[in-house]
Amino acid sequence: MQPLFTAAEMRALDARAIRELGIPGPRLMEAAGAGAARLITRELGPLRGRRVVIVCGKGNNGGDGFVAARHLRAAGARVEAWLVARRAEVQGDAAWAMGRWRGPVREIAAESDLPGLARALAGAHVAVDALLGTGVMGGARGLVAAAIEVINRAAARRPASTGAATRAARARDTAGPVVVALDLPSGLSADRGEIVEPVVRAALTATFAGRKRSLVLHPSAGCAGRVEVVPIGVPEAEIGRGIQTFLLEPDDIRGWLRRRPSDAHKGTYGHLLVVAGSVGRTGAAALAGRAAVRSGVGLCTIATPASQQPIVAALGMEPMTERLPETPRATLARDARAPVLRLAERMDALALGPGLSPDGETQDLVRDLVAELRLPMVVDADGLNALAGRLELVRQAPAPRLLTPHPGEMARLMGMTVPEVQADRIELVRRAAGKAGAWIVLKGAASAIGAPDGRVFVNPTGNAAMATGGSGDVLTGIAGAYLARGMEPLAALLCAVYLHGLAGDVAAAAIGGEGLAAGDIAEAIPRARAALADS
Repeated sequence: MQPLFTAAEMRALDARAIRELGIPGPRLMEAAGAGAARLITRELGPLRGRRVVIVCGKGNNGGDGFVAARHLRAAGARVEAWLVARRAEVQGDAAWAMGRWRGPVREIAAESDLPGLARALAGAHVAVDALLGTGVMGGARGLVAAAIEVINRAAARRPASTGAATRAARARDTAGPVVVALDLPSGLSADRGEIVEPVVRAALTATFAGRKRSLVLHPSAGCAGRVEVVPIGVPEAEIGRGIQTFLLEPDDIRGWLRRRPSDAHKGTYGHLLVVAGSVGRTGAAALAGRAAVRSGVGLCTIATPASQQPIVAALGMEPMTERLPETPRATLARDARAPVLRLAERMDALALGPGLSPDGETQDLVRDLVAELRLPMVVDADGLNALAGRLELVRQAPAPRLLTPHPGEMARLMGMTVPEVQADRIELVRRAAGKAGAWIVLKGAASAIGAPDGRVFVNPTGNAAMATGGSGDVLTGIAGAYLARGMEPLAALLCAVYLHGLAGDVAAAAIGGEGLAAGDIAEAIPRARAALADS
């Protein structure tokens, strides 16, 4: 897992490195700038004879830029250094780095100096953004904001279809420069996913020591291009100390998904009960069951309103089905409580919610089951809506509860608006998981998974084609299968979210980015598992 930093956490790391580990600030800056230069040379080279324009601010990010300028010139590039400030304004470690550059520094002290920068960028192969780092608060302003606009206009001349940064660097000289951001695209907050214009649009970001949250959250991640972490000489153990937010990696998931022993049988892999469905929503129940089967659960039983049971049974051959008492509206009645409790006695986990309805009796049933059932449980869809304003039922539950809300469901659970939910997804899911004493995934681009102990994990898999009805029902089935197979709650949810996204990636690669259906995601789960094992 890679730690994800806020600006405050990165400042604290820098301070510890200097005060406790005895690494001087100039040495950290030298490591950052030299590492960025190596990355640029590796990804965009060979650079000998090619024009590189480095646009520096007056702070430490600008200092990193001056170090990179020195190393890129040593690699044979024709480097121009521009400073959006006066030289006298540069202080501290940044002044040290500027002094070591020993080359011309073209000052931008007024808007009348910006056309010169535009002309330089027009003839450049690479533009390095070293204006603002993690210290920016409230967006770029003044001349820095104007310089960002100049960089973006120059880069916009490069055709969008050039693909990888390496290919772009070798394009015709008449194209605009490839933009590389140091630490963060300037103007971007380190902490959140929103964009406050103007923000540099980079093809490649060399971020120092560790990833910042905004580089994996959306929409801000779209400004960063490909992100590479550049070490700055701080030991790995020190980098992760005290961090509570992480980016999932393939090895994290592989460690929980072991090969089946040769003597495995269906009883080895658990029995999942899916309580789901209502009139017109039988597909959700079937999708959850199908996903559970494709996730390797030993047995799956779908319990659904009596009148809908034949339809659910016809939609899938592998899951068994059970008829439950229903209301006159063909939704689950509260009288289904006792039959579900009896069924649960021979089950290993329960998935609750796909295709249920907002019917009052059904909602009462959901609350009863969440509060009473002594089985690990994943709750989704109308199961979550029944818990709005009642998270104490989850906290007091006799067994682990996994909740899988999308932003609208999370807003109802927490008594907020959707924009409030989306404004700071990581901290919200951390708070919600602590409040509920549950494991919660806030679904969406870069889904965030919160644990009751305060840790949050951001998922890197998945794509926009998965934004389709039924996709969440598939996730519920996967998570339920992993609970039934005996995984601990956190492992079950992390594996489910990661594999769900990876299955979506596999399916989209096979089918295309439009028209992906939830059933395609369910069918791709085994291939995603195989791809993970082989990667």
